[in-house]
Parts: sequence; structure tokens; C-alpha cells
Amino acid sequence: MTTGVREQPRDAGRPRPVARLGSAGWLTALVLLAGVGYRLWLLAHATPPTNSDEATMGLAALHIARGEGFPVWFYGQQYMGTLEAYLAAPVFALAGGPSLVGLRLPTLALYAVFLLLAWRLTMRLTGDRWFGLLVVALLALGSDRIVKNQLIAGGGYPEMNAAGVALAVLAVDLATGRPGRRLARWAAWGFLAGLMLWVDPLVLPYVVATGAVLVGFRWRELRGAAGALLGAAAVLGAAPLLLHSLLNGRNPLHAVLAASGANATAGWAERLHGGLLLGPSLGMGFCDPGRCATWQLWWALALPLLLALGAVGAWRALRSPAPPESAGSAGATESGVSARVAAAVRLALVLAAVATVGAYTVSSSAGLTPVESSRYLSCLLISLPALLWPVWTVARDGLRQVADGRRGVRTTLARSVAVVLLVATVGTAAHATWRAAQTAPATRAAEARHAELVGTLRQLGVRHVRAGYWTCNRLTFASAEQVVCAVVDDELRPGFDRYPAYRREVDEAAAPAWVAPAGSPLADVLDERQRAGDLDLVTIDGWRIYLPR
Repeated sequence: MTTGVREQPRDAGRPRPVARLGSAGWLTALVLLAGVGYRLWLLAHATPPTNSDEATMGLAALHIARGEGFPVWFYGQQYMGTLEAYLAAPVFALAGGPSLVGLRLPTLALYAVFLLLAWRLTMRLTGDRWFGLLVVALLALGSDRIVKNQLIAGGGYPEMNAAGVALAVLAVDLATGRPGRRLARWAAWGFLAGLMLWVDPLVLPYVVATGAVLVGFRWRELRGAAGALLGAAAVLGAAPLLLHSLLNGRNPLHAVLAASGANATAGWAERLHGGLLLGPSLGMGFCDPGRCATWQLWWALALPLLLALGAVGAWRALRSPAPPESAGSAGATESGVSARVAAAVRLALVLAAVATVGAYTVSSSAGLTPVESSRYLSCLLISLPALLWPVWTVARDGLRQVADGRRGVRTTLARSVAVVLLVATVGTAAHATWRAAQTAPATRAAEARHAELVGTLRQLGVRHVRAGYWTCNRLTFASAEQVVCAVVDDELRPGFDRYPAYRREVDEAAAPAWVAPAGSPLADVLDERQRAGDLDLVTIDGWRIYLPR
């Protein structure tokens, strides 16, 4: 059984014969199942907590399942495609109605695909099964921010990582000239690239980076049928975006820039703090729910070093000639190309990570809302194999030298630093996962209280209500539109309704009720009206229902 390969794997990117899994393979399979099982357990506990934005996607899926509408964009905006709604619609149709579990089953499947493809990408780039186990183990863990990105059907995030890794795997296969289904692979790469342009442009750095690898290694092939098929498939994937833009004369780029905070202002000190210190630690899964302790910020300090080591190592491998002992043979040529492709893809992943962090840091979102907007860095997980590979090789080769009786101060120090870095990475992510799991019972109890709210409204015969933004669409989705809600702010003024038809229906109703979380500013205002004799109050655990007299 082979436990590792050289820094420049000669067989990376080449077809491999079917082999026994071995210890590393079986452990990887178990860890993969554990990662999926952990998220299944979270789904059973309604964790992470849902919200009105996710309910908006669920309502779109419900409308698709009923044939009542086929939205291109997330309701209420002109960006972020509704792929998750189209994936959940068949589940709703088969289940006979909407549910939070049904909405999240496709996102769970996308996570499983991401984990499998991440392992395959790691093997194609390095050939090291034990390193593949490490990567899968890290991706199987899940802090609060990570599982929110992976499971909540709020638009874009669950599918971006799966698509980004798939683009990288296809790039390796195509750039190395792997035989069989070449045109199908070109079409798949183009379709995924176009599809992600519609779904969410946050993954665009990975589309550009892996596309550059294809151009660099297969530009001659791209001049023929492969290029034409790739372009046609990309247009097909982006068809919803393109058709909507042509028919309505709207540029989705403007909406994306506005959502990123381009029209807001934040100081550079706040942007740098959020983009370079807080964001990477949160976005890559090293922090507790909703906050980052000081000691958990160490990853943000290590990330620039990992990016530099990954870029330098990949560039050197890319510029290295074929192994001299076999130079001149056909096998040496193929091995040299495969090694160079693996190095090029690693370099592409590093550069895409740099572009992602850079774009986030210059946006005002990094300075204004770093805890929540750190989700914009979720694609950095795609680059994990390229980031950790240099550290892994130092730790592995150092251990081999010790086993062979070759020791030195430089070797011992480098190996020690590398081992500590890897252990700290796994340990910090595991701690954040443990803290995220601790929130599950409270989240499940909160979901039960919300289910009681829906049941109480049905018993009272309430059909129309007014409530705050984070209550409305969640309530409408949970009731399968049996209760329709219009948004109001804390002063009872009309708020932001993502689906205007609901407001029209509530405005036309004879006597809509009011709903507010207990202890909220909206509840305080409505309590005054209740004490004045305008409303009757029905209380349940965590919620207050106000009925007009």
C-alpha cells in the first residue's frame, strides 16, 4: 500500500486501474459517511435555524411544483438564480407539500457530491490517499457558518462549492488529455460555468482560473468542435440570466454590485479587519456560532503563508521539466504533462482563493457585516487541497526522514511546524463543529414553537396576518400559504415584501391579524394598541398573536 507520492506526482491526472481501497480508502469512506450523517442529524433537529430568506426559496419551489410560476431570480431581486427551488420542487411534488426537510434534501445531496468530488480532485492533483483522507475529514467537519452555507437553501451557496470542484476535476481530465467522452466533458464544463454565472457569480474566480488552465493546455482543441460545444453549453447554462436580461433590458451585474455593498460606505480599517482577519476564520469554519474568539483567528494569520507556499510550490512544479531518468519516452511525456497540469490546477486554485479574498475585502460588506457576509468566502473550501498540500508534504517527508535515520535541525523544525499547523487546523475546526452541534437542541425547540404558532393560527381561523420581515415568509411557507403574511416594520408601516401578491391579498382582507416574537420592538408597539382596546391578545411560548376586535 502506498502512503504518499513525490512533490510532483508523475501519475497525477492519468487514468488509474481499479485498486483495493486499503486502510486510507476505507477510512475516507467512513469519514465521508460521517460528514453526511452529521448533517442528516442536523436536519432532523431543524438545524441550522431557518429564516424568511430560505422560506422565500421554499415558496418559489412550491410555486414551481404547483405550476404557478417559474421564477428566474430570488423573489424581490434581480440576481441570484433559483436553482435550489427547481431542485426542491420535485421533492415537494412527491411529498405532497412543502417542508423544511424537503427543501434541504437537495442541498444535502449537493454537499455529498462536493465531498466526493473534493476527494477525487485531491487524488487527481496529488495521488496521496492519506492526504485525501485529511481533506475529506476537514470538509466533513462543519462549524455554524459552514453548515449554514451548505444546508440552508437561501440561494447560491450549497451548489457553488460542488460546481467549483466539478469544474476543477473536469479541467484536470481535459487538460491532461484523458481519453473517453471528451466532448461530453467539454460540454459539462461549459454548462456548469454558465449555470454558476446565473446562480451566483461568487464562484466566478474559480471559473476563470480553471478556464485559464484549459486554454493554456488545450487551446488547439478549443479551436475546433470542443470550443464550439463548450460555448453553446455555457450559453445554455446561463440561458435564464441571458433571456431575462434581453427581455427586460436589465443588467444583473448592477444588482450584484449593489448587494455587495458597492453603494455603501465602510472605512478601510473595518474592511481589512473583516476581509483579512475575521472573514477567513469564519468563512472557512474555524469559529463558534456567530462569533470568533481571539484564539480562533490564528487561521487568518496562517492563510497568507499557505497561499504563498501553495503558489510558489505550484509554480516551481509547473516550470520543472519531465523526470530526467525517463526523458524522451512516451510515458515520460505523458507523466510530465500530467504533473504540470496538476501543478497548474493547484496554482489556479490558489489564485482563485486570492481573488476571492481580495474581492471580499474591498467590498463594504466586509466592513459593515463581517459575521454574516463571511459566507461570501465559502468558495475558499474548494482551494483546501492546494492550500494544505505544501504543509502536508513537509510533514510527511520529514517523518520519512526521521524513520530513515536522517535528522537535522532544519528538517526537525520544518516538520514540527507543519505537523502543528495540520493538527491545529483539524483541532480548531473540530472545536467549532462541536460548538455548532451544541446549538441543535435549542434550534429544534425554537422550530417546535414556530410549528405551534402555525397550528394556533389555523385553529383561530386566521388567514391573513401582518408581521416583521423575518417572520412573514417563514410563516407563509410553514403553513403552505394557508396563512398569508405582509411585512411591516417596527412602526407598523409597510415593509419589504419579496412576493408582492401576498401584500395585495392581505390588504384586501377584512381584518388581518398581527404576529410578533415575544419581547420584540414590534410586540411592544402592538402591546400598546392592545392595552388601548384595539386588539385582543393570544400568547403562546415565544410568540404573540394580536386579533382585531
